[in-house]
Formats: sequence, structure tokens, C-alpha cells
Amino acid sequence: MSRTKGIIFDCDGVLFESLQANLAYYNTVFERCGFPLVREDQPDKVHVCHTASTPQVFSSLLSPEQAQQALAVARELDYRQFIPLMVPEPDLQEVLQHLQEKHSLAVATNRGRGVKELLLHFDLDNFFTTVVSSADVARPKPHPDMLLLAAERLGLETCELLFVGDSELDYQAAEKADIPFVSYKNNFSGQPAIEGHRDLLPLLGRMAASSPEYS
Repeated sequence: MSRTKGIIFDCDGVLFESLQANLAYYNTVFERCGFPLVREDQPDKVHVCHTASTPQVFSSLLSPEQAQQALAVARELDYRQFIPLMVPEPDLQEVLQHLQEKHSLAVATNRGRGVKELLLHFDLDNFFTTVVSSADVARPKPHPDMLLLAAERLGLETCELLFVGDSELDYQAAEKADIPFVSYKNNFSGQPAIEGHRDLLPLLGRMAASSPEYS
């Protein structure tokens, strides 16, 4: 295993607890279109709203005609009004500051517009060398496109990276990009998992100790 030189983070569920913000956003769109709202007791629909890109959400939950209508409404909606509902994960800023000393950091998210404004709002933008969103690639996660673009922008090989994600879409994208995966507050068979950002520090230490470069 090569030494880890860069770390890519998913946004929703990893950098931020954003479930309430995402539901508020999509339900605002649905309400303006006259469509049924997504309730918190509909876990499958909630999961889609929390992990998928906006076009994926609409195509999963609506008819093709409704999805086009919802996309048109979403384009006019300013997401910044929902940012106060976002909650940074515990210890995030402190851990990012520590990681930044030895690693290049990036974000790869199925979010579209407004990712940089979100990071700026919480004073996190300076930690990341690059931010890749679904607006930057032809295919969002679970396709590998945004992870490969992040690797290219960081100037690193995929074997020199880690991707920290929390969903099946993240895991599939990492597999297809051939980037080692770390699961955040979730479990995938055979993959390392952490329950908080502080757990990433000893994990990186163990990985470094097992690298041939250190033997």
C-alpha cells in the first residue's frame, strides 16, 4: 500500500449532518410544484434525498414530466437559505487542520450548486485544495468520475488517496475509481470504518505503519 498523501471527503453525512437541510430543500421544491412531500417516516425516500444528486432524486421519486418541472423550480431556488440547518460534524475543523499539515484535502459530493458557499459559511473552505461537485462531471456517484477528477486536480495517484464516505453510492464510486475507502458512521464488509473524525487520525497512523515505505 502506498502512503496516503491525499484524503477526499464526501459532504453530506460526513462533513455535515445535513438531513434536515436536504429534506427542507427538496420539500420546498415539491411544495412549489404541488407534489407530495417526503416525510421522515419514509426512510427509502429520505435516504435518496440525503445521498443522491438532485437529478437522481427527482428521477427516483417523480415521473419524467414531474422531474423536469422540479428541476426548473430547483434552478431558481437559493440553497443558501437552508445552510443554517446544516450542522458540522464534531471535531471537524480541528481534525482538518491537523490533516492539512501532511495531506492534500478535497471534497467530492453529489451536491451541485453552492458547495463552496457552504464551506465558506462554516469557515472550512481554506482546508480543501479542490471541491468537486455533481456540476463538475457528467456522471455523479456511484460513478467514479468526480473521484478521478479530484485525484487529477490534486496531482495524486488513486493509490495515494483515501475517500471517506457514508453511503453505498460513495463505496461504489471508490471501488470503481480504485481508491481505498473509509466508511464514516456506517459499515461495509471488509472496509475500515470510523465513528468520528478523530478516529481518522489513528487509522492513518496504522496505515502508515503498515506501508512498505515505512518498513
